[in-house]
Parts: sequence; structure tokens; C-alpha cells
Amino acid sequence: MTRFLGLPLVALGSVALATQDAFQSKCAEFGDQIDIPNVKVNFAEYVPGGTNVSLADNPPSCGSLSQAVSADLCRVAMAVKTSNSSEITLEAWFPREYKGRFLSTGNGGISGCIQYYDLAYTSQLGFASVGANNGHNGTSGEPFYRHPEVVKDYAYRSVHTGVVVGKELTKQFYDEGFDKSYYLGCSTGGRQGWKSVQKYPNDFDGVVAGAPAINLINLFSWSAHFYPITGSPSSKTFLSTDEWQIVHDEILRQCDSIDGAKDGIIEDPDLCRPALETLTCDPSASNKTSCLSSAQVNTAQQVLSPFYGINGTLLYPRMQPGSEILAAPIMYSGTPFQYSQDWYRYVVYNDPSWSGANFTVKDAAVALAQNPYNIQTWEGDISAFKKTGGKILHYHGLQDQLISSEDSKWYYSHVSNTMKLPPSKLDEFYRFFQISGMGHCGSGDGAYGIGQGLKTYSGDNEPEDNVLMAMVQWVEEGKAPETVRGAKFVNGPGSKVEYKRKHCRWPRRNVFKGPGNYTDENAWQCV
Repeated sequence: MTRFLGLPLVALGSVALATQDAFQSKCAEFGDQIDIPNVKVNFAEYVPGGTNVSLADNPPSCGSLSQAVSADLCRVAMAVKTSNSSEITLEAWFPREYKGRFLSTGNGGISGCIQYYDLAYTSQLGFASVGANNGHNGTSGEPFYRHPEVVKDYAYRSVHTGVVVGKELTKQFYDEGFDKSYYLGCSTGGRQGWKSVQKYPNDFDGVVAGAPAINLINLFSWSAHFYPITGSPSSKTFLSTDEWQIVHDEILRQCDSIDGAKDGIIEDPDLCRPALETLTCDPSASNKTSCLSSAQVNTAQQVLSPFYGINGTLLYPRMQPGSEILAAPIMYSGTPFQYSQDWYRYVVYNDPSWSGANFTVKDAAVALAQNPYNIQTWEGDISAFKKTGGKILHYHGLQDQLISSEDSKWYYSHVSNTMKLPPSKLDEFYRFFQISGMGHCGSGDGAYGIGQGLKTYSGDNEPEDNVLMAMVQWVEEGKAPETVRGAKFVNGPGSKVEYKRKHCRWPRRNVFKGPGNYTDENAWQCV
């Protein structure tokens, strides 16, 4: 029997108000109570759900002046010293509707930007969440210049420091502390998740790592090597975005239906080995609007080839076919790739005048020999994490325009070979999912909404449709995800879901078996 039935509405309102006041008061007082070495509290403030939080102090290059917050929370902002000459900016978001779980978010690119959208997303799901600025402010690599402590923060220390402080704060803020610890990140955030698995196996019970920038030094060099291939926009070797569309259309013509469905999406780029010489213009043809010069065809072929070092060693796999349209304005734009140029300027050579236009494979060798703080993040033995009972859900979009999904497959093989474990045994603690039609961490032509963040959220918290909640279910109930189900939006996140597709865990691939249309998720099968 419900005991509240006899209470007047005013009394019920008072109970609710008292609860609200208790949480608000706790938040207001919490900042003064924090006493953790090297931690300076900037403020602690109550944020009611429905607020658009002003981020006036956020560096302009981070591109966010505000963040919508949907759930009541206590926001704590801090500066945390990491050495005598470095510090991180750290925020902890403690939700009113707390589920007893701690979570750390990550970063992107080479940036020092707290990903407020990830804090908003995870706190609304009931996680006590932390996010840091990676040890510097803004999206430039300039803070690395002659400052190895900042590089160290970027390599691993920022996330780990945030976890140590964040866990202590969570225990202080909530009487019940936390039961399990999680990580959610993509791109650099994916690398940070893997670095935690490799270096700090006790930090997390469950790690969701998307499109990870592992093999990082070679990734910077691979990204740098496109400009010498394409040249500037005035070069005979350059392709415009429209000309990359011609390449993309031809790749789809040759590869789209390999999976059994002609849907504009390549389900398994491994099976796509396009013969691009078919695009070479016939010298005698009068109409040359849908073909390319031999020099341009050669460019496209080189762009889609593996990247080798000075002694013929494979440094980085090929860019997967199918990503051309997304990659053209970024990677093949006719200018040196900014992140790579910054790394070489401010870390490798300590020379702000160094230009990516001069990049050669000799530079790649110099950079790899340095590998500061083992930032490569390429350890194949993750047995220490396995022993803790930890779980890893690794995903990568097969239309990724910034980090080739083939690098993730290469790493999976590296772990398998190093630990001498077949996929059936790796499945017990490490599962990798290919997400067809997903660009870098999101976007793309396919069912890329897998609950990986606020920007790709379909509103579904069921484990089958949400990678973070799938990880929670795996850690807390022992039920591992067999597939990752993605949503294809009609007009981007927030719009109507056109169809859903179950993405397979590696080394399985998706094949259209029918009957029915390719939009029917049950017409596909993992083989």
C-alpha cells in the first residue's frame, strides 16, 4: 500500500522541495569541503536540468560557448597540478539521479578541449562523470613546444589524473561511493581508453573505445603523407571534391553489391579492391567530365594504398575505400594536415617554421624513434587488464575519413598474436565491432547512431542500441554484446530513424541474405 495517499499535495511538494534543497545545498557546500593534494577548486555550482550552461571560459578554438544540460547535476570545476610546470583543467559532473557508476570521458585530435557534450550525455544517464582538458587549452599543438610535461599529460597523464581525482570526489560526494568504473571516448578519446587498458589496468571495469588513434605516431605520419601525393590545388595530381565524387561513385559501382545489397554502403571494405584505372579518360573522347587524367588516377591509387617506411616496413594500413567524400575536404584538401604538421613542429623538431609540404618517410622514421611516453599506444599484451575482469568494446566506422578502420583490425590481430588467443577467447573480454556507413566517430551514410554520444544519440538506452549501456550490461550482468545495433537517421541525429542495422563483431562480416529490403535488419546476417 502506498503511504503517501493520505498526504496533501502541499506536503508532497514540501518533500520534493526538501530533497531538491538537500542536493543543491550539498553541491553549494561541496567545493569548500574538497581537500585533495594538488587540487584547486574553481567553483561548485548546481545546474538544473533544462539549463543551457554558459562556457564563457572555454577556449574559442574548442568551438563551444554553451552546453545544454538535461538532468539536474552538481558541476565542480578544478585545476589539478600534474608537475611543477603543468596542470589539467578538470570538471566533475554529479547527477541527482545517480546510478552508482563512475565514468571518465576523453578528448579529440591534439586538442585541449573538455568534451562537455560527453559530460552532458553520460551524466544524464546517471554516471558521475569527469572530463579534462588534456593538459593544455585549445586545438593547437603549440603548447607542446619545448614543454615535455604537457606532452606527458597528452600521452596519458591527463586522463589518469582525472580518474584518480574523480573517483575520490565521487566517494566524497555520494555516500554510497561507486560500484563500477567506466570509460567512453572516440578518436584521441579511443586512444586514451586503450592507453588506460595498457598502462592502468585497474582504472576501469569497462572501456568503450571508438575509432582509436592508436599507432599514433604513424597515424600522424600517414596523415602527413597525403599532401605530397595530392599536391596543391594547382597541381596536375590534385583532385577536387567533385573529382573525388567520381572516384567514390566508381568504388561503389565495383564494391557496393559485394555484400548482397546495393545500398550505397560498403559492409566490408576488406573485400573491396577497386581497379581505378577504369576512370582514366579516353584520349579521343570529347566528354571528359566523368573521368580522370592518368596523374589523378595515380593519386587516387596511392591514397588508397598502405603507407610504408624507409625500409619497406608497413607503418600504417591503407585508407579504407568508401570514405572519399568525407575525407576529400580534410585529408586531400591540398594543404598539409594540421594535426600532423603541429606534431612535427612542436614535438618532433621543435621548429615552428617546419612545413608539412616538405614531409618524407625519413621524417616518419625520426618521429617513430622518439615515441615520447610511449604515446604510440600499441601494446599487444593486455593480460593485466584481462586479469582484473575488465571488458573492452572497441568500434570503428568503416567510412572513417580521419583514422583508417584497417588500423583497428591490425591492432586486433596484434593483440591476438601477442596473447596467442583466437577470437573465441578474446571475445571473453575484448570485442571489436565494424560499423558500416559510419564516418569518424559518427556521421556517414549508414546506421551510425549506436549511443556513442550526444551527437549520435537516438534516445534509446537499451543495451542492444547503446554501446555504453551494452558495456554496463556486460560488466554488471555478464551478458556480452553479440552485435551493435545502429540507427540510420533520415536527416541527422534528432531526426526520424529511417532504419536500424545490426553490426557484426570482428572477424565476422555482414551479408544481405534477404528476403525483403536492405532496410530490414533481419535480412542481414553475420557470417
